[in-house]
Amino acid sequence: MFSQYEYSIPKEAIGNTLIELAKDNDKICVFSSDVSKSVNVYEFSQEFPDRFFEMGIAEQSSVSAAGGMAIEGFIPVYVALAIFSNGMTFPQTRQVCNNNLNVKIIGTHAGVDDGADGPGHHSTEDLAISRVIPRMTVLCPSDENEVAAAIRAMIAMEGPCYMRVAREVQPLIHDRDCTFEIGKAETLYDEGDDFAIIFEGSSLQQALEGWELSKSTGKRGKLINIRSIKPLDEELVRSVADTVDTIITVENHSIKGGLYSVICETLAGEHHKACIKAVGFHDMFMESGPSAGIKEKYGLNAEEIVKYLR
Repeated sequence: MFSQYEYSIPKEAIGNTLIELAKDNDKICVFSSDVSKSVNVYEFSQEFPDRFFEMGIAEQSSVSAAGGMAIEGFIPVYVALAIFSNGMTFPQTRQVCNNNLNVKIIGTHAGVDDGADGPGHHSTEDLAISRVIPRMTVLCPSDENEVAAAIRAMIAMEGPCYMRVAREVQPLIHDRDCTFEIGKAETLYDEGDDFAIIFEGSSLQQALEGWELSKSTGKRGKLINIRSIKPLDEELVRSVADTVDTIITVENHSIKGGLYSVICETLAGEHHKACIKAVGFHDMFMESGPSAGIKEKYGLNAEEIVKYLR
């Protein structure tokens, strides 16, 4: 852990931010599938009981009902563990997007953050599932303050949106009053052109550790928070690919279909300088265990990032 940072759990921003927004917007309503305390929306249910819908363990019905509320002019926000809000609801979510309904979906416990409950609760495919659906916006904020800013941006935009949020403790790298622009990445550090580490939000800790360890190699580069998977900041990605020798993508997700894939798809068929390397999970299910231990065992760590620099 880095002494210069405070730490918090990103998902804790969800309930308070939705309550804050709902005080000024009576169209906001929240859906849960029997996990309101786990995903930090229980307080919303107490503050706005008439605008909170506990659907029980019925994820598909939750998305369908949210779609109906959107048709009636409300802004429904469905919050559950990512494997449930995203992984179990593809047909219903696809219909929401097919009709361009203003439904917002938040998936907590991203990647292997629900490590102890095993592969049935891991969500290492949610970026891939959501980004291939037409009209879907896909966001991946990092720390608690950025999650709050991303929720405000998500509510302000029109149309379907999926956001993944970390459950594990993360460094606070943003101020409370930070802003979030959908489709724009954020360069956190820029010290040279040898490499660029590009990460999605729930892998912030590992990306920062890799950044610190990279200094031992004698090479200097950039650390970039991608923030938005769809739309992607293609202008920044192309500019970086023209400038650095190596791009290393870091994700708490499968490298198939996630951040690595979308970067490669963006640059494919074009002429750029950078070689692209992936740090994340390969084509496998992981076992039950502490999430930090799973990430370490399966290569989501600083050493794996720096391997590509040495």
